[in-house]
Amino acid sequence: MAEFVYPPVIAAARTMFRALDLRLDVGGAEHVPRRGGAVLASNHIGYLDFVFAGLAARPAKRLVRFMAKDSVFRHRISGPLMRGMKHIPVDRSRGEDAYAAAVRALRSGEIVGVFPEATISPSFTPAAFKSGAARMAQQAGVPLLPVAVWGTQRLWTKGRKRDLRRSHLPVTIRVGEPLAADPEEPAASLTERLRARITELLEAAQKSYPGRPRDAEDTWWLPAHLGGTAPAPAAVPPVAGEGPAA
Repeated sequence: MAEFVYPPVIAAARTMFRALDLRLDVGGAEHVPRRGGAVLASNHIGYLDFVFAGLAARPAKRLVRFMAKDSVFRHRISGPLMRGMKHIPVDRSRGEDAYAAAVRALRSGEIVGVFPEATISPSFTPAAFKSGAARMAQQAGVPLLPVAVWGTQRLWTKGRKRDLRRSHLPVTIRVGEPLAADPEEPAASLTERLRARITELLEAAQKSYPGRPRDAEDTWWLPAHLGGTAPAPAAVPPVAGEGPAA
């Protein structure tokens, strides 16, 4: 089926990145399957994470259908774009509808993007994961594709003003090998394996990241264990909730 909205949006995003002179570093894009369904699961540190996580799939010529809050689909500007790109709206009061839509998309061969933390982590470290991503992959019979993004929080994140000035800002994206979603494995166990893999990818991205704080006041975007002033992470339970990951 022809895509009339997604390609122009990607082109616009790339133009914006060039205007901002962002330094993108994508590693592991070869792990994105060139055909068939997959659940792309990423950590969540900024409002633009879906853009950068989705870019990791472009070398494989794949488009990612992200699960997102339904309020974004009701906005007069973003709504038509989100629908045109065939993203999946998530109504928290009717999460089963979004889950079913995601499974249908996966079975039809789409890559569905989710944020298992379900919200931005203020500590910039992986918070508790919901099990929806694992359960969708198991039910649809597709792999989980772990992704980590780093540096996106410096552009726009919760509690901070957007900073979209031309700044030569580095953004690092790492894609791991797909994880098989065995339907016989408990979803909680698969979710923990997914979280561990994304944490490994995130740590690798942080180690290779070329950016450094400008001064003592610019340490807000670094987690506490890296010497930053971001809030310390909360204790993580084994599995957080059973709702859809979005």
